[in-house]
Amino acid sequence: MAGKPVRPVNAIDQTRRMLSLVTYLRERPGARVADVARAFGITEDELVSDLDVLPMCGTSFRGGDLLDIDTDGERIWWHNPAALGEEAAEPLRLAADEATALLVAARAVATLPGLRESDRQALLRATAKVETSAGEAAGASSRLSVTFESEGGVFADVDRAISERRRLWIRYYSPARDEVTEREIDPIRLVSVGHTYVEAWCRRSEARRTFRLDRVAEIRILDEPSAPPEVELRDLSESLVQPAAEDPEVVIEVGPAGRWVAEYYPHDSAEELADGGLRITLRTPDPTSLRRLALRLGPDGRIVSPPELADSARRAARDALAAYEAAPAIPGGPPGDRAARGEGPDDSEGPDDSQERGR
Repeated sequence: MAGKPVRPVNAIDQTRRMLSLVTYLRERPGARVADVARAFGITEDELVSDLDVLPMCGTSFRGGDLLDIDTDGERIWWHNPAALGEEAAEPLRLAADEATALLVAARAVATLPGLRESDRQALLRATAKVETSAGEAAGASSRLSVTFESEGGVFADVDRAISERRRLWIRYYSPARDEVTEREIDPIRLVSVGHTYVEAWCRRSEARRTFRLDRVAEIRILDEPSAPPEVELRDLSESLVQPAAEDPEVVIEVGPAGRWVAEYYPHDSAEELADGGLRITLRTPDPTSLRRLALRLGPDGRIVSPPELADSARRAARDALAAYEAAPAIPGGPPGDRAARGEGPDDSEGPDDSQERGR
């Protein structure tokens, strides 16, 4: 909410809020959207987002047991409050496959590094109760295990740092510069847009940055308290790329085969060209990151301005071509033939990586 201090938001916070929201709405049929948002200290957009999730919840996945909540934009209505009444309070019974899935998942989560010890113990106690209730059905789960990739441990540490309001030290890989840097960051929130990211205040850059978790090579929770400046939370539901008005302006011209750039990159304008292409004006905090885009476009596009970036892109293209032609020949293929060397098609990163804040 504009003008308010940053509130760290994570899945646990949202779950607690939504549980309270269920009770609040049940006691207030026809409540006004503005009043409910104000009562919970969130924006109306955040409230509507919660309301989009609540109808997927209930005592089971049978239609009558799911919460039937909707809004006309001004008021909120709950059409089946009996779904959580006494008549719905039946003993929970799990099928064998449900018990197996639940137990395997619970044991896997309990092994996550960075998980708060109180949460770990609570999870283990709940797991033991499920095992007792499941009886023979729990046997299959003991023969299965799940190992999280490294991102899982990073996620747990970030989530813990947000909850405990502590600073993080990270070693982070920036593909645009092909380098690993060390940073101290004050985490603000975790977001998921294709990949999982942490939005944070970077002490090295003295600015807000977004870091992709699978690019964090090493992470450590520090004793220093996290104290990010008061900043307005941005809507990242559509894209992580949030150019600012003060960011440098870049002009790119693309042919018909390069029109996809306007669909993937936020831009200020896209003018039609006579050949069916586009003249695209966009802003980016790191113009040099667009050299990869120029190389990817090849003959289908070029950087027009700023001139120094255009010259840099041309030099990069010449260097790449020289290295390509200098590659040793492979028997059965022409000199420098990429396919003959067993390489696949262009595997460059997508646009969210090439312009991503938090390099």
